[in-house]
Amino acid sequence: MRWHDLGESEPRLADLGRERLVDPGVLLVVTIRRDGSPRLSPVEPLVLDGDLWLSMLWQSRKAADLLRDDRILVHSIVTSRDGTSGEYKVRGRAVTETNAATVADFAAAVASQVGWQPEPGRFHLWRVDITDVTFIRWDDATNDQYVTRWPAGVEFVRRGTSTTSLSAPESINELLA
Repeated sequence: MRWHDLGESEPRLADLGRERLVDPGVLLVVTIRRDGSPRLSPVEPLVLDGDLWLSMLWQSRKAADLLRDDRILVHSIVTSRDGTSGEYKVRGRAVTETNAATVADFAAAVASQVGWQPEPGRFHLWRVDITDVTFIRWDDATNDQYVTRWPAGVEFVRRGTSTTSLSAPESINELLA
């Protein structure tokens, strides 16, 4: 599924994703190493023509991971302990893009939007094919955990019963239409 499709289906969740993933200018990507362990790496995202794009240094380890196994987790940057801004996660597949015109369009968009000029042929370009989006946030005052999952269409809160325990999920409707 494309980023555009998420926006059409769940505009509030897509807007939150843009705010948490794209607007900071960097996100975290988890790939799978050759030995099966996870690799966590920072990447600069760009939404262009309805897709979430990630570029990576030519022949970098994370790019080699994706060439071998295209499964990917894209995660927002978490910058505080309280968790109130939440974690935005996108699971899916990284689809490699080699079309010269598309790569050139991406490089031009980066130059105009970010201010530096990537050189086509010197980076890998991936489009994220989305299979699942999860948003989790904490209410620090109550220790309640709020969860939204799409396309499952599930939203719930787990009330904090102690500093280390949560109750059973209670259905809520905050982000999904």
